[in-house]
Amino acid sequence: MSEILVVTWDGGGNVQPAVGIAAELKRRGHSVRFAGHPRQAESLTEAGFEVAPAREARRFSATDANSPIALVKTFGDRGLGRDVMAALAERPADLVVVDCLLFGVMEALRESGTPYAVLEHLYDTYFRKGWLRGPMGLGMRLMRLRPDASLAAASATYVASLPRLDPAGASPRPEVEYVGPVVPFSPRIETDPAVLVSLSTFRFPKLQECLQTVLDATAGIDARIVVTTGPVVDPTSLRTAANHEVHRFVAHAELMPQMSLVVGHGGHSTTMQALAHDLPLVVMPMHPLLDQPMVGRTVAAAGAGRVVRKKADAASLRPVIEELLADGPHRAAAARLGAAVRAMPGAANAADRIEALVRNGAGAPDRHGARP
Repeated sequence: MSEILVVTWDGGGNVQPAVGIAAELKRRGHSVRFAGHPRQAESLTEAGFEVAPAREARRFSATDANSPIALVKTFGDRGLGRDVMAALAERPADLVVVDCLLFGVMEALRESGTPYAVLEHLYDTYFRKGWLRGPMGLGMRLMRLRPDASLAAASATYVASLPRLDPAGASPRPEVEYVGPVVPFSPRIETDPAVLVSLSTFRFPKLQECLQTVLDATAGIDARIVVTTGPVVDPTSLRTAANHEVHRFVAHAELMPQMSLVVGHGGHSTTMQALAHDLPLVVMPMHPLLDQPMVGRTVAAAGAGRVVRKKADAASLRPVIEELLADGPHRAAAARLGAAVRAMPGAANAADRIEALVRNGAGAPDRHGARP
């Protein structure tokens, strides 16, 4: 059996694909451990994984008000790279699977000649043409990192997304493999109409105000409204109506089979999980420079949802929610996408490819960052 080290960061939706793939590899008998931010250690340990010490990584928490500069320093953090190399010195791995945004870690792996695979937990189109070519990519270069060289040096790149929705999926490239979304799925439980509202666990500006707008828009609507606020917003700080249930945390895997509609922020993980359950979406992006607007546009273009502005008021939001809560072509469109998601079990597909990569001993980069 193989030794795999998975490197992630405390971001939210990026963690689920890494954990899902790691769990599948562990189920198959491989030894899997994690490296990441100190705040992640408790949840990863509770999930049954060993976690390498984080001695030099920058302190980072998704619940803090992180500035763009703080995010640049986190993604380019060479300290986390040193933690990874220390973990490998203590116990070598056959392969390192690294989050696609952690270029400080990738530089350490590339320069040491350590084999690694990159895990993209978002649309490849957004990652290559938005993130890398935008302020974050510029920040990596200002930190004297070489993101293009690090991506080229990877033994493999796995995209945990749906090529039918990702615009890049129409033009496949041999160096990028779509494994499919890594999301849990359970058969639908027939219940009365219900709406899940989740606008991220990350501390986005005006997150509480947006949650309140959705609550005001759904007050008295003929449906059960279940809101998960995450760690940033205190549920008791929100005004609610009789049809509202507000929780800090309930696993979406438990809720999705009972839902009829999801109101989300366009986070890739939540969106793919909703579609896996044939659920249409109302997408309210929380940040214009992230992938959320693109995710929302592709869902809307497929006929499975609508995009609304973050500044939308309750009066304009209510009819949109009522429309998508009812029957209509959006349900058939969501079901078509759901079938496509379920046909690409991301965790199993990624585990298959990782096993093959390790078994073949393929793709270890040399010290100049080129694949043999």
